[in-house]
Amino acid sequence: MVTNAANDAREALGLRLRELRRDANLTGRRLAELAGWHESKTSRIEYGKQTPSESDLSAWCTHTNSRDQLPDLIATLRNVEAAYMELRRMNGTGTRRRQKQLIKIEGQARLMRWYEPFIVPGLLQTSDYAQGILRKVIDFHQIPDDLEEGVAARIERQRVLYRGDHRFSFIITEQSLATTVADNQVMVGQLDRLLTAMSLPRVALGIIPARATYEAPAINGFIMFDRKLIHVETISAELSITQPREIAVYERIFKVLGELAVYGDPARELIQSELERRRSSDDRKAVTARP
Repeated sequence: MVTNAANDAREALGLRLRELRRDANLTGRRLAELAGWHESKTSRIEYGKQTPSESDLSAWCTHTNSRDQLPDLIATLRNVEAAYMELRRMNGTGTRRRQKQLIKIEGQARLMRWYEPFIVPGLLQTSDYAQGILRKVIDFHQIPDDLEEGVAARIERQRVLYRGDHRFSFIITEQSLATTVADNQVMVGQLDRLLTAMSLPRVALGIIPARATYEAPAINGFIMFDRKLIHVETISAELSITQPREIAVYERIFKVLGELAVYGDPARELIQSELERRRSSDDRKAVTARP
């Protein structure tokens, strides 16, 4: 299915190609003559009506003296149709299939950098917390209910934390600690899990304090797999980014977020503080409930 996002991406690619042609002082007709195709093809590509092939891009760059742009243009082309996948379609058979796909992707990455502004990253979730998250995914997107299988697959993904020479850098916000998934008891277990995860030798966990200065427009969470692929999840879809220049933008923003975050003992103090608050809340409820 061709989506609006794919159309937008194709139009953006056409605009870049039109700029390259104009920078080379070529008319659409002259470029068509040099490339050996009909003049209308140049127009259709530039206005996003036709998707160029990789050979089309190669010819375009050759005749506009912009061969240095070819790798990025090819990455853009490959991203046009694959860049956008509706979450409801991705999880069309339930949540398990997507979790299994991520096992392979995460297993191939040497370095994973993960930012989450509101919840705990999947690789650090407890089973109960994952169940709370996936239950909301199933209900909201109205997809087949395979909750137990989806949770099991999500927990299976976490084996990568203990295998090979993978490295992980997680950045979450203090709000991620405060956002209640399921109930207080689940959150106590999840916060304990974060303290344990911080001791893993190849895991770095940074937490951005609630009163940190706003420095970066990072509204959505994202995951970076080496310097090859980025997943960005919106409300309705997941974007897969492979363009080198876009990946560079995410690397910059991850660096800024990392500078805002605290690590080590200061991060543990934030987790402990939230843990104590929740335990105190449970204690107060227990006292109130006594006859």
